[in-house]
Amino acid sequence: MSGRFNAVVLGAGLAGLAAAYTLSRARKRVVVVEKDTQVGGLSRTVVHRGFRFDLGGHRFFTKNPEIEELVRELLDGELVLTKRSSKIFMRGRYFDYPLRPLNALLGLGIWESAKIVLDYTRERLRSREEPVSLEDWVVANFGRELFNIFFKEYSEKVWGISCDRISAEWVAQRIRGLSLSVALRDALLKLNRRSRPPTLIREFLYPEMGIGRVAERLAEEVSPNPVLLGFNVFRIRHSGGRIMSITARNCDSEITVEADSYISSIPLPSLVRMLSPEPPEEVLRAAERLRFRDTIIVAVMVNRPRVTRLSWVYLPEKKVPFGRIHEPNNWSRAMSPPGKTSLVAEYFCFAGEKLWNMQEEELAQLTVEHLEALGFLGGDEVIDTRVVRVPNAYPLLEVGYRRHYETILDYLAGFENLQLVGRTGMFRYHNMDHAMETGIKAARNLLGERHNLLEVNCSAEYIEEAR
Repeated sequence: MSGRFNAVVLGAGLAGLAAAYTLSRARKRVVVVEKDTQVGGLSRTVVHRGFRFDLGGHRFFTKNPEIEELVRELLDGELVLTKRSSKIFMRGRYFDYPLRPLNALLGLGIWESAKIVLDYTRERLRSREEPVSLEDWVVANFGRELFNIFFKEYSEKVWGISCDRISAEWVAQRIRGLSLSVALRDALLKLNRRSRPPTLIREFLYPEMGIGRVAERLAEEVSPNPVLLGFNVFRIRHSGGRIMSITARNCDSEITVEADSYISSIPLPSLVRMLSPEPPEEVLRAAERLRFRDTIIVAVMVNRPRVTRLSWVYLPEKKVPFGRIHEPNNWSRAMSPPGKTSLVAEYFCFAGEKLWNMQEEELAQLTVEHLEALGFLGGDEVIDTRVVRVPNAYPLLEVGYRRHYETILDYLAGFENLQLVGRTGMFRYHNMDHAMETGIKAARNLLGERHNLLEVNCSAEYIEEAR
């Protein structure tokens, strides 16, 4: 690859591609380097023998008019409006998700419901310090009884650590504005859509052929600038406070690319370890302390037109090994061949654990057995299965992580031509629209504007709240 680029973008997820798209539109010479053989990162759509499924199901919802306009422009005629209908399945019955107290209280029975209300009242009367952990926040806003029933088991299943070790920052980013009193008000007074907290949004936009179409269209628009797939970056050379080049390899070749500027969406700890010369010891130690939660996606193709009418089903009980399922057909009928459907199960784990190392056949069998035991499948309905392992899916915001995070950010701020974008690149729990916004703003910084990327998804009003 000859010549010098204006920018190298590391990673072809939504953040990286949005940055490359913006630079391409400004007629800048940019190259995208991606280790996978498909664009989209965490927001890609897998195609398997006529079936299509996302890595867990990704809804697109934004109150940022610029991002919405961009997606509508990219996917002109491809978007469908999908109703959100999610449930929690536990104790052999369904509860509304997001949690609606009237539904939960009726489902749990009068005595347990009375305990929940009394406990919540008691908790609200207590004086308390600023919450540190997820447990602190949920108990303060829902009471300990409701925390123990609906939050504790599922949260620990997802994150693999106890709730008192999960930072309250995660809660603030994900369910800002929701409490038992707010949810009760929503149920009893039927608040209009404008005033609902963000986790109670009822509908969202979705590409007819899967969420991966957003990244695919961005990549198409980046052309004729190159998007290099299957190239794994392993060295980032720097000198004098500037990134000088990146070196990547695929199965049979190695390339070195030089540019004026660099935009990275690859996992933050991985970026630190790729730097050459290597960073100071305290920065490397900090990178070791930042962890991601990995997932395994098991898609089960079914010889039936529909299994549920739900967007997602959450399964908090630990006796069920996966934590959530979704049925792509309920997002778009184009996701399966006519007369067929699929169920997609999400397992949460750490790479290297027993679950992560299981053979694909074992994972498929385990999934089918539990789906049958839960009543979702019966007889000989399974046509096929597909297993996809997804590393670095969710940044794990452990209590105390911020000290290590800021050590890394302080060090990387010393590189004047490097910007971090996206969920994994910034180690922040960004949604798709947040990720795209960071990529666009990073590109605009190179075009002369001034944006602080750390301010994205930091407002008191959550980005997913309806306009």
